[in-house]
Amino acid sequence: MTQYGFMFDMNRCYACQACSIACKDWHGIEPGAEKYMTVYEWEEGTFPNIRLHSLAFPCAHCEDPACVKVCESGALYKEDEFGAVLVDQDKCTGCRKCYDACPYGAPRFATDEPTCKMSKCDMCIDRLADGKQPACTQSCPLRAFDFGPIDELVEKYGDVRYCEGMPSPDATKPSFIIWNPREKTPLIPYDADEAIRLNQQRGDLGTMFESPEDLTTFDEGTIRRNELQMKHDSVVELMRATRNDMA
Repeated sequence: MTQYGFMFDMNRCYACQACSIACKDWHGIEPGAEKYMTVYEWEEGTFPNIRLHSLAFPCAHCEDPACVKVCESGALYKEDEFGAVLVDQDKCTGCRKCYDACPYGAPRFATDEPTCKMSKCDMCIDRLADGKQPACTQSCPLRAFDFGPIDELVEKYGDVRYCEGMPSPDATKPSFIIWNPREKTPLIPYDADEAIRLNQQRGDLGTMFESPEDLTTFDEGTIRRNELQMKHDSVVELMRATRNDMA
């Protein structure tokens, strides 16, 4: 078996959701939390040193998938040609043990109803059989993705399968290569103190903030997405973490 996988460049992605929408379109999935390709967004730092991050993640199609091990109904299995982890929904009981076991939260549920069966990224295996790329990777306008045999991806891009906030790759050996964010370099230098002063007064709108500290010090919980979170207790939490309830 040749293990196929994804490569994702965090420096190119600006969370346009094109990959998620293309995936939904190809699989005929309604808007909502059933997202095979999920785009997570979070931020770190405060003005003027703020950094926005995005991670587009389908399923890692792990070489040693935890979900398959815990599925008592035999609904989950790893196919032989591409190494895709697939689900037989006729066998799925909706027990959600797969979700609990998966460190990435890749199994998807359209609702929180206990009878809802699991669905997930299938690597667009029907497209692969026709010699095509997955819908998500082909749709990316900034070419943040690559896809192919994982050995070839490692040779081209290196063997980093982790970004800050993700679980350790050691447990399941994900078939997902990541280019982490490069150091941020200002293209045009500017006076941050002057920018703060100019923005403090906004004409008829009055004073926008009282002091520069108002831009850097916030009450706990004000910034709701300040770290990567890939597992959630409800579909509402998932939608909040992935911004766009149309995708």
